[in-house]
Amino acid sequence: MAEITKAQYEYALERIEELLPYVGNDVPMEDRHMIEMDIVSDIVNRYEKIHYSIEKPTLGELIADRLDNIGMTAKELAERLGVSAPRISAYIHGKSEPSLKVARGLCDILHLTPAQILGYN
Repeated sequence: MAEITKAQYEYALERIEELLPYVGNDVPMEDRHMIEMDIVSDIVNRYEKIHYSIEKPTLGELIADRLDNIGMTAKELAERLGVSAPRISAYIHGKSEPSLKVARGLCDILHLTPAQILGYN
């Protein structure tokens, strides 16, 4: 498959904006606007996958982000998990992996899925 140029990508972005008023949930997939939207969306997705890929967050990044979102400190998390605060710091900085028991606790307390803990999501 041919490489998508930046000009093609930018055109596809503009075209998506132009098509948005014509494609809604009630528009059939056979509609010409919907077909074109599908094509230009694919162009944008393929270009962005190559040029703007976003890596999955690490477990440490997930933990730090969730702590921030729920307003909990690492020390409070450590107390709830029954581990030391330095141990939580080690998880956050990628120096240590949690045990299965701690991983379960992280899922429950931080509302993470097992797939996120294991790096599949």
